Amino acid sequence: MFDHADWLERALPLGVKLVQLRIKDAAPSDLTAQLAKGRDLCAAHGAQLVVNDYWQQAIDLGCDYIHLGQEDLDEADIAAIRRAGIRIGISTHDRAELDRALALEPDYIALGPVWPTILKKMKWHEQGLDRVSEWKRLIGDIPLIAIGGMTPERAGLAFGAGADVVSAVTDITLNPDPEGRLRLWLDETAAKVPA
Repeated sequence: MFDHADWLERALPLGVKLVQLRIKDAAPSDLTAQLAKGRDLCAAHGAQLVVNDYWQQAIDLGCDYIHLGQEDLDEADIAAIRRAGIRIGISTHDRAELDRALALEPDYIALGPVWPTILKKMKWHEQGLDRVSEWKRLIGDIPLIAIGGMTPERAGLAFGAGADVVSAVTDITLNPDPEGRLRLWLDETAAKVPA
């Protein structure tokens, strides 16, 4: 998960195949330019782009996925997103949110924070690995993405608990050697990703 399309120029050549752009506080023209750049970079590298929040721009640009938080569900036009052929992922933090998300037949469910996170202030405490396992039992074949406090070492634990994908942010973006950290992520998780 990255906050600017420039990160994709660094991550995608290393072999990253799924990225999310979570851009906050950008001017509309800059936002559109970054999302278009992200879409084009992902296409060039055989990767998939997840756009956080901006569902109308994702439709306009023909992006792969849109990620919606619970608040975004109040405003998003799910039918329009589906008509555009864009897959939908939804954040969940408690059972009521999971039930709401499942009613919309999402393409993936995100659960977090699994461990404490510094990315943003959240009203939820860490969910823990037991919650990851519980969520996977409840959602069955729908892919489960574990978010929050991820490191390469913790990723293996999340996969073992039932996560299909893990999402890292600050472990990479705040590292003094982001490319080196990404390489470690790719090496450490390659053998741990479920078949």
